Amino acid sequence: MRCLLCQSFSFSFICTKCRKRFLAPVKIKRQLNDALTVYSFYRYKDIEILLKTKHKYIGHTVYNILAKESMAKFKKEYPFSEYVDIVPIDDVASSGYAHTAILAKALRTKYLKPYYGSMRAANRVTYSAKSLAFREANPRGFTYLKKRHEYAILVDDIVTTGTTLKEAQKVLDEAGVKTLFALTLANASDL
Repeated sequence: MRCLLCQSFSFSFICTKCRKRFLAPVKIKRQLNDALTVYSFYRYKDIEILLKTKHKYIGHTVYNILAKESMAKFKKEYPFSEYVDIVPIDDVASSGYAHTAILAKALRTKYLKPYYGSMRAANRVTYSAKSLAFREANPRGFTYLKKRHEYAILVDDIVTTGTTLKEAQKVLDEAGVKTLFALTLANASDL
């Protein structure tokens, strides 16, 4: 097969050389409101072609590579000593897998526990390429399964306006769960 980025022959969808060159995390910190900080690992425009594979057959493999290069490295740098739920945003399987579940799984440690299926949207509207006004007029209508631990980390693939993460944080607050921060693969605020 060929590397998606450089087109050279590779045993993986993204060759080792391109992983080192293009997938070194940049760690972007963004404050959405007084209580929610979002850490992203890439600028959207830098990995846009990879993010757009999420609804294709190769998306599962590409998202596993992105998770390994970013989320898995993050958990090694920031060890936790008490239990925290990793809450993937709306991890409903489409195209055979749930991309946010892949990201949550990469964060798993003794104390960081993925809580699959815990944050689900009632509204199936897509926010892709939609304005802030559209997003605010069409909330996702999240429901939270139940409280397991006192603290949680929200996980999504992209943060654009922050509407989704703020809505999910509000639902966690109402359930008595403190959101420590959110993690996303890409920050798209410069779009």
